[in-house]
Amino acid sequence: RNRAPRDPAAALRMRAGSSHSSAGGWRRMRARSVWPLMAIQAGSGLLGRMEICIAEAEKRSGKNAMSMQETFTVYLIETRLTDAAADGRSPAPNFLWRRYSEFELLRSYLTVTYPYIVVPPLPEKRAEFVWHKLSADNMDPDFVERRRVGLENFLLRVALHPVLSDDRILHRFLTEEHGWKEVVCDTGFQAKADSRLRALNASFRVRNPEKCFLEMKHYSDQLQSNTAQLLRARARVADRLYGVYKVHGNYGRVFSEWSAIEKEMGDGLQSAGHHMDAYAASIDDILEEEEHYADQIKEYLFYSEALRAVCRKHELTQFELEMSSQDLVCKKQQREELATGIVRTFSLKGMTHKLFGHEAPEQKEARLRLLEEMIEEGEETVRVKTAEWREHVDKACEEMRRFKEQTDRDLREALVNYAVMQISMCKKGIQVWSNTKECFLKM
Repeated sequence: RNRAPRDPAAALRMRAGSSHSSAGGWRRMRARSVWPLMAIQAGSGLLGRMEICIAEAEKRSGKNAMSMQETFTVYLIETRLTDAAADGRSPAPNFLWRRYSEFELLRSYLTVTYPYIVVPPLPEKRAEFVWHKLSADNMDPDFVERRRVGLENFLLRVALHPVLSDDRILHRFLTEEHGWKEVVCDTGFQAKADSRLRALNASFRVRNPEKCFLEMKHYSDQLQSNTAQLLRARARVADRLYGVYKVHGNYGRVFSEWSAIEKEMGDGLQSAGHHMDAYAASIDDILEEEEHYADQIKEYLFYSEALRAVCRKHELTQFELEMSSQDLVCKKQQREELATGIVRTFSLKGMTHKLFGHEAPEQKEARLRLLEEMIEEGEETVRVKTAEWREHVDKACEEMRRFKEQTDRDLREALVNYAVMQISMCKKGIQVWSNTKECFLKM
């Protein structure tokens, strides 16, 4: 067999060649850019007509709206029509660059335009739930690559959705590099956006919220709590795991140095050191794979806010309907009191009539006509608000059923794969120590 070098310098060089790189140096695998089941569903929605991917990310510098120099990242979106490929033609792919802020604008438009849909979330703008060896800098190459994967995942989610995939603004975002911002702003979606204050006021004052939306709020709270706890626990475990593998690296160095001063035990010690070094070097691939599963779970942490947005829209719609109905009831009561002259509730006008007498018949007729017009307008408003409320309830409940099926499927798949990875990792550890034990027994 080939003997390893026995002198101290050669032993240390061999160990240095096999030692693992720092945790910040590894890169994510591009093959894991989507959930595996997305490939199965690729024939539906927009993905049935177009291939979509974000090919790369690039750091650039330029001046912002305040004429100040800034550094930012742009992402290269590549699309190719599959309809033409099916006909035997080979169309050239379309390329365009987008900033993260443009993805935010697209998602804001989709959220306002389709308030009953759980719009897929964007990846984090700054790193959260990271273990201490990872950089939290949003310009770090590893973080930019993970965000590229997350943005591609967002586009694929939207392109697979049965409703969102047909939106014309989405098509412009994917195919027209210039001018799409003006088109999306011309839709007036920003004027339709509900303020947070109005939504908060409605959440406290709404009287009879639908049962399915109460369940949806409870589900979103649980989803956020459970995924956040899982991600925090995973970050702590990753820190400990990295420490354990570093200890194995120290074992490898000790055995390699020890082998240089031993005659009879040198070969066994050096072989044991190689096993320890190889095991320590595997931590990079393990934590890279773990980070992939953490990003999948993190996506559903952000999905919880999208669920709450649907609930807030329902509460606001419900509150407006209740206020319109209450205002209509008040107008009808005023008409009845004015027509009969009987005041059923205490009011300032009733006291004024008792003190100064009733108004002239002409004034009474004019007020009755005005009330009739206001009642007709109120009834029309209630009809419109009721139709909006019913449409939102029906579509949102259907969307919730679809989302729950997606969540159960995706999280089960991610957690099962994570468990399989942990089992494989433990088996490798057992094998390393078994090989090390054989090295010691041969001494």
